[in-house]
Amino acid sequence: VQLQASGGGLVQAGGSLRLSCAASGRTFTTYRMGWFRQVSGNEREFVAGIGWRTGDTFYADSVKGRFTISRDNAKNTVYLQMDSLKPEDTAVYYCGGELKKYGSRWYPDYWGQGTLVTVSS
Repeated sequence: VQLQASGGGLVQAGGSLRLSCAASGRTFTTYRMGWFRQVSGNEREFVAGIGWRTGDTFYADSVKGRFTISRDNAKNTVYLQMDSLKPEDTAVYYCGGELKKYGSRWYPDYWGQGTLVTVSS
C-alpha cells in the first residue's frame, strides 16, 4: 500500500489549505482513512477520519467546525480541507489508511509520508 500526501505549505492565520492523499496498491477493507499530525517532540495525534464506503466523518475536538475531510472513491483519494487555520495547527500532517480504534484512540495500519503545514501569526 502506498499513500501519497500533498498540499502542505505556508499560510497566514485565518487562511485555508487543502491536503490530498492518494492511495494505491490495494483496496482498503476496513474502509476508514484519515489524517494525523505531529509537532516535533510530541506524539502523532489524530485529526480526522472518514468511512470509505459510508462517508461517515469523525474529527478531533480541536479541529471540529474548521476542518472537513472528504473522499473521492473513483480517485482513491482523501482530502482534508483546513479553514480558519491557527498557528497551533502548524505540524507535519500524515495520512493513514485502514484506521482502527484501540480504546479511545485511532491508529492506521498504513502511513503516508508527511506534508508540512505552517501557519504564521
